[in-house]
Amino acid sequence: MYLDLFKLHDLPFRLSPDPQYLYLSRNHSRAKAYMESTIWFTDGFVVITGEIGSGKTTLIETFLRELEQDVVVAQVNQTQVSALEFLQSVLVQFGFQPFKMRKAELLATLNQFLIEQYAAGRKVLLIVDEAQNLSLRVLEEVRLLSGVETSREKVLRIIFAGQPELNDKLDSRELVQLAQRIRLRFHLTALSQEDTQQYILHRLEVAGAAGREIFTADTFPEIYRYTGGTPRLVNTLCDTAMMGAYASDRATVTRADVLQAVEELQWTEYASRTHRELRTMITGAVVRAGERALETTGSRRSDVILAHVTLSTEGKSLSEKPLRLGRVIIGRTSDNDIQVDSRFVSRHHCQIVTTPQSCVIEDLNSTNGMTVRGKRVRRHVLADGDAVVLGQHTLTYRDDRVAHAPKPGDTSLEAPQSKLPGP
Repeated sequence: MYLDLFKLHDLPFRLSPDPQYLYLSRNHSRAKAYMESTIWFTDGFVVITGEIGSGKTTLIETFLRELEQDVVVAQVNQTQVSALEFLQSVLVQFGFQPFKMRKAELLATLNQFLIEQYAAGRKVLLIVDEAQNLSLRVLEEVRLLSGVETSREKVLRIIFAGQPELNDKLDSRELVQLAQRIRLRFHLTALSQEDTQQYILHRLEVAGAAGREIFTADTFPEIYRYTGGTPRLVNTLCDTAMMGAYASDRATVTRADVLQAVEELQWTEYASRTHRELRTMITGAVVRAGERALETTGSRRSDVILAHVTLSTEGKSLSEKPLRLGRVIIGRTSDNDIQVDSRFVSRHHCQIVTTPQSCVIEDLNSTNGMTVRGKRVRRHVLADGDAVVLGQHTLTYRDDRVAHAPKPGDTSLEAPQSKLPGP
């Protein structure tokens, strides 16, 4: 990539959430304070909304890192589930194996757990991301859980994070009682033009810029013009522009690089986009980023299948994904190209970048990492037959191009192993 040219030690504009890169604008600071208030108040129930890519998940990850040890957390990200599956998911986060329990037993187990934690002096926090997908029946279960209390106070604190339509759902006639329990609501808006510039400079500094000018001053108004201050779009455009400068062997990104990146991404001005176009623009950023990275090295887009990866667990094949030119993101949540439903896998765990010559798998700052041939790696050039282990799951790679060719060299970078649940 372009790290050597720009003298950086890390990619500054990754799309995966990373708390160390969090830029606290005034709005982000206030949203974080609202999250923290759930710990201060015994009846803490906070709702944070924001458009896709506004930074909600990064805020949550930062908030979780800073929690005291006396806080017990259940973090639920799979929200297109039944009421029974939701209760099971919460109990799994608390360390139970509830899959053979009936609903009455699930509720009794949860209630007993909450009371026991309160008696032990611990606070219990439930965080639900992508909460706009929760059904009315699941939300009713949340209302009942939020009412669990001792003679003095409630024992469950709750944070909902989701897209703006979450507020519409909470304000519906059927959920009046739940809405009355919400202490605070906050909508996370996009960055201002000034904050957008500071956000870019902050991420570059964290990645090792050390005060050097990497983006010229006239690039920032153009970046804001085409991203509207949406962090995920800012990341995509800045990364694309840096790739353009890299292709020209320049260590400074110019206005021309930004405009060329806009053309490659086929974006129009942010203000001219409809709401639906913006959603498509944001959710499609990962795929376009992969395609564009290949184009800067002279590769052409293609529908030709060059390789396959098969996802399996305990010897059972779950799915197979063909690899074409571009980038495939692997992680726990449904917005990934390959979803791995496991608490040992991070939201955006790793990616596979496919070029005409090879496929490279890269860790995206995951908690538990990935191993190949028993060694933890951050980056690995895949060879035909490689098995990449992600927690309790395995990705098996089959290269359709080089069945009879020598295997690529191993560029693995060793790192210590761990078995902590993913963020």
